[in-house]
Amino acid sequence: MLFNGFKKEGIEFLKKLEMNNSKIWFENHRHIWEETILSPNKAFIEDMGDTLQILVPTIKAQPKVSGSLFKIYRDVRFSKDKTAMKDKIGLLFWQGLGHRMQSSSFYMHYTKEKYFVATGIRGFKNPLLKTYRNYIKHEKHRNSLHIILEELKSKGYKYTQEKYKRVPKDFTGDESHLYLTKFDSLFSYIEYEIDDVFYSVELLDKLFTIYDDMKDLQNWVYEMTLTYKEK
Repeated sequence: MLFNGFKKEGIEFLKKLEMNNSKIWFENHRHIWEETILSPNKAFIEDMGDTLQILVPTIKAQPKVSGSLFKIYRDVRFSKDKTAMKDKIGLLFWQGLGHRMQSSSFYMHYTKEKYFVATGIRGFKNPLLKTYRNYIKHEKHRNSLHIILEELKSKGYKYTQEKYKRVPKDFTGDESHLYLTKFDSLFSYIEYEIDDVFYSVELLDKLFTIYDDMKDLQNWVYEMTLTYKEK
């Protein structure tokens, strides 16, 4: 086992980065980022990835930047936030042959204050949104998704909120569980304040329990993505 918890020094680094958000400052302190954030993140990805194979044998875990670890540089071309560096550290484990961000995943990110744990897809691009809507035209799929979300809600988890006010025009309006048609993403999540568990190996067990609770949603989303056909 490689992961022994995230580092308090890494959280301190994020606090300092918030006050010195520039590429120049970051590059001058890159060695601290590599030691206190990058190194434990890679260890987490390896150990959590191995553990997640119990739930999903084909899960993808790549302990590198642009793999399971998100870049810390912000692409300001596509962001309303024009600060140079991100204020959160994102990690992703995904299943499927498509782009990782359009694949069913187990996800987490952390800031200097909180950590966020989720499963699913956090945003549908238009092709996948169409695939999702076509998939839930089948009553069987709508009903199974509704049951999954209700069970997650009963366990204290939150999930995707309705993005659109109106039912899409390719639905009659008489279907069951019409709220599902108004989603532009599909994920369940829970958030915690940074705690002692975050800094210990116990985090692996805590997150595995959450992902185990969410595995039915992960599988539903994965099966939905299998119906996507590129045009």
